[in-house]
Amino acid sequence: MTTRHESAREMMAAPNILQRDLIGLTAKVVRSANSDYMNIHGKVIDETRNTIAIMCGNKKKIIIKETAVFHITLPDGSVLEVDGKVIVGRPENRIKRQIRRRW
Repeated sequence: MTTRHESAREMMAAPNILQRDLIGLTAKVVRSANSDYMNIHGKVIDETRNTIAIMCGNKKKIIIKETAVFHITLPDGSVLEVDGKVIVGRPENRIKRQIRRRW
């Protein structure tokens, strides 16, 4: 059970992930329309408009963002669930984009 403070912190962190570079963070595919993507996990090594490249063991796996849901581990150890549809777009444009917050 999460406390009110913890859930508020997660809500604050979730929009911030949309405005940061994902390269170097750890990601895991937890849901996908493509069953081959399931449970791919590792370090994000590249990101394009529509894909994320994850180093899984010794292999580079390319995941289409729009069809997947990711668990992204932040440097502080917290894990956020991110729908790939939300992060579709060029990373340099996504970082600049204004986020509307609904409270």
